[in-house]
Amino acid sequence: MQRNKKILLLSHCLLNVNSKVNKIANYGGCLEELMVPLIQKGYGFIQLPCPELLSCGIKRWGQVKEQLDTPYFRKHCEKLLEPIIQQLIDYSNSGYKISACIGVDNSPSCGVNTTCKSSKWEGEIDSSFSLEETLNSLNIVNEKGVFMEVFKSLLDKNAINLDFYAINESNPNTSVKNILKEL
Repeated sequence: MQRNKKILLLSHCLLNVNSKVNKIANYGGCLEELMVPLIQKGYGFIQLPCPELLSCGIKRWGQVKEQLDTPYFRKHCEKLLEPIIQQLIDYSNSGYKISACIGVDNSPSCGVNTTCKSSKWEGEIDSSFSLEETLNSLNIVNEKGVFMEVFKSLLDKNAINLDFYAINESNPNTSVKNILKEL
């Protein structure tokens, strides 16, 4: 069988939901409704690393963009993405089509169109801590997550053009249908 040379990049958790913050999962292992049709369409995949898992581990708490938007985390993302960029250059130079990147909206790292921000998501959980006030300060804003911002910057720096799509996990079926129409 001949290769079709079509490649998609995927946020890590789309292929491995186990990498997500504990108790945040809308599917068992991978997002099968997305993956099976993409496999049937002949795509190969590059699984992006999960920057949060690789910096804070599996037992981390949920975070917001402000917590990750630091010079240290951005450098961490650059280091993780360096081999991905090299792969993309090599694939492109060898005639492969890098079709798109699929991220996860509302993620502080992998949001493509939206990310989660907060004005109160910091500090110590003690007797003065107000969970209600903290949760009420959460906002979904029209920005990329930190990892996707760094990725887009590296793609631009290396003259690699990619379309970006996102799964909105509050309504994954609609997101999946829209992505499959485009690809």
